[in-house]
Amino acid sequence: MNLWENTPGLCEKIPTLDYYPAKNKKSDATVVIFPGGAYVGLATHEGQGYAEFLNDFGYDAFVCNYRVKPHAFPLPLLDARRAVRTVRYNADKYGINKSKIAVMGSSAGGNLAALASTCTLPLEYEGADEIDSENFLPNAQILCYPVITLVDKNVMHEGSMLNLLADRLDLAPALSPELNVTKSTPPAFIWHTAEDSGVSVLNSYMYASALKKQDVPVEMHIFPFGGHGMGAAVGNPNVSQWTGLLDNWLDLIFGK
Repeated sequence: MNLWENTPGLCEKIPTLDYYPAKNKKSDATVVIFPGGAYVGLATHEGQGYAEFLNDFGYDAFVCNYRVKPHAFPLPLLDARRAVRTVRYNADKYGINKSKIAVMGSSAGGNLAALASTCTLPLEYEGADEIDSENFLPNAQILCYPVITLVDKNVMHEGSMLNLLADRLDLAPALSPELNVTKSTPPAFIWHTAEDSGVSVLNSYMYASALKKQDVPVEMHIFPFGGHGMGAAVGNPNVSQWTGLLDNWLDLIFGK
């Protein structure tokens, strides 16, 4: 489905939301997924691939095909907020509890999920219709090898930062997730590999530390080996444990 009838802002590609219903639904919780791709593209294995294993676990899932380069802030975050709002607005239609919506993202998609969970700044183009009256903050966040900091040059993924902010680099401190955690930030599940050479594992440590300082519940798993962009890590017995760990965590956060 299109996120808007008339998409606001620069729109070289219309942002959409794909619905993946679980065949054996076990919960009225759901997950809105933001694929990774350095804010340049969207990786299918981190979108549809995640939705399919979540379906196997009994959860409905939605994949948000948000705008990427040449689109820059605020449009990716606008699309992410709209996706959460759209699911909330249609919760009864899908048999979803409005208070059980998690966001999930990998790499730059993890940055977007963290932004959706921490940034409360008003955005241009919001407030156009009834859907925008819904709360945009998710109830939980799932971050897979996420890009987090937009300010620490020794840790950041510079490409993702530049593609997101473009000529608005002055906004980096106001948007960098680790600097904007509050006690109302939703609980988080994070995983990363220690030897990730694409996005430093220090991003995850920084964010987990910021969450802990605000007493926000966080579960984090750091696997010793494995590269960047592993997705569900099918075929890797060590790293692929994360999907089952996530299933257990969702049960803990939202109930069975």
